[in-house]
Amino acid sequence: MAGSGADSGVRRPFERLRRLSTTADGEPTAAVALLAAAVSAAVLSPVAWLLLRAAEVGVSDAVRLLVSGNTLSVLTNSVALVAVVTTASVVLGVPLAVLTVQTDLPFRRFWTVAVALPLVVPSYVGAFAFVSAFGPRGVLAGVLAPLGVEIPTIYGFGGAALVLTAFVYPYVFLTTRASLLSFDTAQLEAARTLDTGYRTAFRRIVLPQIAPGVTAGALLVALYTLSDFGTPAIMHFDTFTRAIFLELNTFARSHATLLSLQLLGVTAVILALESRIGPGEADGYGSRTSTDTVVELGWWTVPALCLLAAVVIVTLGVPVGILGLWLVRSGPGYAAGGLAFEWTFGLNSAAVAAAAALVTTLAAVPVAYYSGRTDSRLGWLIERPTYVGYAMPGVVLGLALVFFGTKYAPGFYQTLPLLIFAYVVRFIPQAVGSTRSSVMGVDRALVGAARTLGETPRRAFRRVTLPLIAPGLVAGAALVFLTTMKELPATLLLQPAGFTTLVTYIWRVQEAGYYGRAALPALVLVAISSVSMLVILRGENT
Repeated sequence: MAGSGADSGVRRPFERLRRLSTTADGEPTAAVALLAAAVSAAVLSPVAWLLLRAAEVGVSDAVRLLVSGNTLSVLTNSVALVAVVTTASVVLGVPLAVLTVQTDLPFRRFWTVAVALPLVVPSYVGAFAFVSAFGPRGVLAGVLAPLGVEIPTIYGFGGAALVLTAFVYPYVFLTTRASLLSFDTAQLEAARTLDTGYRTAFRRIVLPQIAPGVTAGALLVALYTLSDFGTPAIMHFDTFTRAIFLELNTFARSHATLLSLQLLGVTAVILALESRIGPGEADGYGSRTSTDTVVELGWWTVPALCLLAAVVIVTLGVPVGILGLWLVRSGPGYAAGGLAFEWTFGLNSAAVAAAAALVTTLAAVPVAYYSGRTDSRLGWLIERPTYVGYAMPGVVLGLALVFFGTKYAPGFYQTLPLLIFAYVVRFIPQAVGSTRSSVMGVDRALVGAARTLGETPRRAFRRVTLPLIAPGLVAGAALVFLTTMKELPATLLLQPAGFTTLVTYIWRVQEAGYYGRAALPALVLVAISSVSMLVILRGENT
């Protein structure tokens, strides 16, 4: 009896700790909340390190740097590039979505995949492919030179806007297409029976209801454009990201820090504008399961096909064709051949991406579980900070961790743990989003039933909740893996000495002018990313 009592006394605190993880009906409590809050605080920490670094700069120096002509020029360039690329992506993405959803376009499934695939081409790969094709010493210039024809320069604002639009418009296309697929076409058909033309009906009925999807895609385009480093650098166009990277290379870290905070400020303004102008949830969405034709193109079929073909040729044909040309071409910059490539770089990329996917998914579980299982304000406050990393450009995140590593944790600077932490901060929203959706789909009564049958919180989670949310965990991990494979600026700033990945190898040989050596790793990146896009589109009702 005494032994039993002592044993009970020992077990009692542990039972209380286990009960902290969830209540009898599956509602998460203090332990899960604390763990989720710790993850959110870790994600926010790079912003704190940036602020600490900025506090070391004198007020007069800070004002002088922020109002200098160079800083104002960078601000103007960045805002103008975001505005042009976002507008162009909407103008291109919305009509393409309409063509592939609501018309009798021939081979709609093929065109849907072909129009979405440019998203799998890293923008920096597309940028130096375009330079190789249309630059001063590019393929097109070589063909036209004997004819005495000169082509406009691809460098500068125009080239950066063209390349970014070519490879990010699918964000708008996919989000608009998703809205159109869930749109109740009965309203549109009713308007058509009242002799209302399609253009008028689209403007008055369809557009207001798909506006949330269009706005979501435009927001992704704007954030991507603002955070992109490779394209402006290759196009020799000064934006925040390029200026920050150049300042770091000249050890002007004070100016780089202030530019980073200014860039975060512009990002916050974009998010605030989106939250104000973005329409709320519109009525009219139904369970549209039919892909019946709404509009017959008639004689517009040929122009529509020409538009689609032109888009695919420019956004897929040019980069893939140039990469293929690099594999077989000889001459300056190509003498080593496209196959002069160590597969160790690919293994490094896969290993670090897999580690990042695993750690990110594990970190996302408490955040997603708590926010998905509670309607409290605390759940919202814990979940929202995890999206800061996605809105934080990779070059800014890299700078924050460089500052942290060099000043507070020199033992971790340029190590794999710090690089993986950067990936976790950058891409945890992808894992949180997919996992939270799965958590919200789990019936709480199932967890409650398991608890009433005597299961401990840990066993109830493992036997009931975990199998049900596994698809969301896998989807989030796969997305983190693929985006980590393509991340450039954070990898460049934080990679350990001697640790080369696909993206850093591509960047290094591109800068040296050895395009042939960049061909194979770039094609590997595109191929891996294409698999993910095909999986995403396969789940659609096309």
